[in-house]
Amino acid sequence: MPQESKQPTRSFASDNNAGVHPEILDAIARANQGHVVAYGDDPYTRSALAKFEEHFGPGIDVFFTFNGTGANVLSLQALNRPFHAVLCSEYAHIYTDECGAPEKHTGCKLIPLPHQDGKITLDSVRHAYHGIGDQHHVQVRVVSITQSTEMGTVYRPEEIQALAGFAHENNMFLHVDGARLANAAASLGQTLRQATRDLGVDVLSFGGTKNGIMGGEAVVFFNRALSADFLYLRKQGMQLASKMRFIAAQFEALLTNDLWRRSAERANSMARVLEAEVRKIPQVRVVWKVEANGVFAQIPRHAIAKIKERYFFYSWIEEECIVRWMCSFDTTEEDVRDFVQVVTEAVKG
Repeated sequence: MPQESKQPTRSFASDNNAGVHPEILDAIARANQGHVVAYGDDPYTRSALAKFEEHFGPGIDVFFTFNGTGANVLSLQALNRPFHAVLCSEYAHIYTDECGAPEKHTGCKLIPLPHQDGKITLDSVRHAYHGIGDQHHVQVRVVSITQSTEMGTVYRPEEIQALAGFAHENNMFLHVDGARLANAAASLGQTLRQATRDLGVDVLSFGGTKNGIMGGEAVVFFNRALSADFLYLRKQGMQLASKMRFIAAQFEALLTNDLWRRSAERANSMARVLEAEVRKIPQVRVVWKVEANGVFAQIPRHAIAKIKERYFFYSWIEEECIVRWMCSFDTTEEDVRDFVQVVTEAVKG
């Protein structure tokens, strides 16, 4: 009988599927010494918070959570009351992939806006901003964007500034779901501060898991007045880690020696290689600009199952046969070549 083909050790399904960066593992091992006080009152957490101030500037508040949904939900909860509303893309992670958690825990309404290449525009936000002061309408309070977007594109600095400006002029806030902020900043050649605080962002969900961390995200408040009750929200939201030092140590490592940028640049560069290779396949159409670490392509329907025999990945817009292929900090050019060969054979039919 013919042998089954060996499954690749690295896939293109998600940067969540990647392992942990060796420098992060080393940091966890170094933190695994003796006893320290729990719940964040330890030297590892204090050292990590100092690293955040080094990258984002002083006068900020930073809180660690277990996961991205927790970071997003608690960020929005800190900014809203139940009669408020959040404007976001119709494809925003908070709207499509968090099982209603933002609505459940904030009591707010999420209002989806049409996207242009994954991004919401100032015009769409302005159009949705109405009913203010009318007791029959939810009151729009937050604009939430994802950077980089769910379509792998990246907001330009001036686009974020415009959204922040409109929000602040109208007594609103700008929240950024930065699960892949590192990839966006690396793509634009920005520092983390230039990508957020300097553009008028009020609250950031800063992702680590998709960029080589074992597990952990951070909520960063650039206005401390907004974080006054966050300690209690985090506890109620079941996102307070007792052994906080192990999340903190990962972030300290991520923010040391440019590891966040090195990892993101590697993932981004592999996505560009993947894009260049699949563009050579006539039956494959790249549908959005490759500006971070994802390639979104329209492929023949019959090819999806064939490719999945070797590589798992996600169908993004199923009715249009648009799929998502993600690169990670550990993706290699050999991985890309092997994957493209499988795609080339599958689309032939």
